[in-house]
Amino acid sequence: MRKRIPKIAESEWRVMQILWENGPQTANDVVEALSGKVKWKSRTIKTLISRLVKKGAVKVTEEGYRYRYSAVVDESACIRSETRSFVRRVYQGAMKPALAAFLEDADLSIEEIDDLQKILHQKRKE
Repeated sequence: MRKRIPKIAESEWRVMQILWENGPQTANDVVEALSGKVKWKSRTIKTLISRLVKKGAVKVTEEGYRYRYSAVVDESACIRSETRSFVRRVYQGAMKPALAAFLEDADLSIEEIDDLQKILHQKRKE
């Protein structure tokens, strides 16, 4: 059975990205990492962390008088889940029109096109 990926709000993604990039962090570490990137107050960021803990996306570990927060869910699994949700909502689950729309709007290099062709070739083999 596949592990359920919690629904992560747009603002919560910013916190998750810090935890995915930097590993376990204190709440103050997360606040510091986001300072200058967002205009949120420290309390707002700590509330987002608490929400993520309640959702099961983040776990808390007590270290003496400090708490460290770390991502429980894998970044790539969250991205896949969010992508499937987007395609279901916007394209009624139809992947071909979703991919076509992305590709038509994308400014791709030759290397990126080659990589995409390799992915499609692999899919054809499956």
